[in-house]
Amino acid sequence: MARDLSSLTRVPRVPRRRGAQRDAGFNGTTPYVAADTGIDTLSGYLPSNRAADAEVLPGRDRITARARDLGRNNGWAAGAISKEVDGVIGANFRPLLKPDWRALGLSSEWAQAFKEVVEARWRLYADDPRKLCDTTRSQSMSQIFGTAYRTYMIEGEAIGLVNWRALRPFKTTLRLVDPDLLSNPFEAADEARLRGGVEVTRDGVARAYHFRQGHRDASWPNTGEAMTWKRIGREGQNGRPQVIHFFDKLRDGQTRGVSRLAPIVERLRMEDHYSRVELQAAVINAILAAFIKSPMGPEMMDEMFGEGDGDSFLRYQSGRASFYGDRGGVRLGGARIQTLYPNDEIGMVSTARPAAQFADFEAAVLRHIASGMGISYEQLASDWSKTNYSSARAAMIEIWRGWTARRTAFAQGFCQLFFMAWLEEQVLDGHIVLPRGAPDFYAYWPAYARAKWIGPGKGFVDPVKEAQAAAMRVALGLSTLEEEAAELTGTDYADNMEQIGREIAAMPKGMLHPAQESFAKLLGPAVAGPAQTPED
Repeated sequence: MARDLSSLTRVPRVPRRRGAQRDAGFNGTTPYVAADTGIDTLSGYLPSNRAADAEVLPGRDRITARARDLGRNNGWAAGAISKEVDGVIGANFRPLLKPDWRALGLSSEWAQAFKEVVEARWRLYADDPRKLCDTTRSQSMSQIFGTAYRTYMIEGEAIGLVNWRALRPFKTTLRLVDPDLLSNPFEAADEARLRGGVEVTRDGVARAYHFRQGHRDASWPNTGEAMTWKRIGREGQNGRPQVIHFFDKLRDGQTRGVSRLAPIVERLRMEDHYSRVELQAAVINAILAAFIKSPMGPEMMDEMFGEGDGDSFLRYQSGRASFYGDRGGVRLGGARIQTLYPNDEIGMVSTARPAAQFADFEAAVLRHIASGMGISYEQLASDWSKTNYSSARAAMIEIWRGWTARRTAFAQGFCQLFFMAWLEEQVLDGHIVLPRGAPDFYAYWPAYARAKWIGPGKGFVDPVKEAQAAAMRVALGLSTLEEEAAELTGTDYADNMEQIGREIAAMPKGMLHPAQESFAKLLGPAVAGPAQTPED
């Protein structure tokens, strides 16, 4: 006989307290407070979900214009941009070639020889004071990369055209393009396959770019150029890059970049206005320290001395002016005592401005701005008064991690593409010869051009501790001398060793070069381990 288990499994109903859902944040409509429209603090907060380009493209021009203005006129923004450009790109941004000889099936000895030849050719090309690497012949290669990165920060994207100039020693040149020139032909509305001047395929691949031949707001008449567009394919024959377009892609379907300053434009503008008002108040306080006030106004003058004709006030003021202009006061013991006109008093300007909390408020705003820029408050404000070694070291590590990620992304997305185009020219022209039996260049193009890009070093908070830590990492196998030289000082380890070898050879007999000291002596007992026996 089947037993009825319903009575055993029935759970007693607990009376629900009124308002329990609201206390739990449900409000009777949604289990997430973030989606609840009945909460006062979120009732008017109703952003919409749009496609990526529908969010970026309509307001991009205005965001760019505001970011450019802040970069020109706001000291904090200009300083933050310059600091990041100097820290990521610096004065000598160059590739450290690392051809993937294992993937190519070649030897490490070939890779070293190939590296030396390619880097020597690159230095001859990139550091030429004639600036033949630039299509416009106005910048060296490192300067071009720095300008491109600055444009990426302010406008959200960097665009370059890889050109061919047959009459130059190195025919491959780079031309930076103002992002304003990238637009739909005849300013047409965006379409599914043409958005913001970028022509995309069904898979979302940027296939070609449409460039306006002249800026529409130039200071000279250029209607013909401003209304003329040129279509340039992303890649040419054999996949050679023709247009290099770098930006941070934050969502699927995004074809144009947006300024890195966009999240902090409002704060920068408000801080700029507030500091300007405080500065004006301080200037006024410094100029106007005291004043003389009279208890009698125009109405009282007419009532006491006049007949309603209004001249009494003018006579009164004329008398006061004569009194203060003609009398020099009474001198007592060499000091002058200024006498006042009857019923006049001396008033002092209040010195409550700038506000006492201005410095703290500005520091809070600058911390918000620094966080949005990915740097520390100390770097942005150049205020190291409250920083010790530990906090400075922690801040440096965090900032350097972000800068390293951006350097790698920019190098791979912009610089490396141009380097590949340049290397193709060198191989095709015979300046760089591949060994017999080497794999096809185009099939293994990335392996031949594989490189690590070196910029300025991280620097030192405490040079002695940093050097000891670097030596310990190398001694423990956690790093290499090449990596430490690139990270700390931004130099090439191979170049350093060649120079050290020349210095050692030039030294008198009996004199030791500092580099000849052993790691054990540098590190001391920290990693020296137990004392070795004669057998060891």
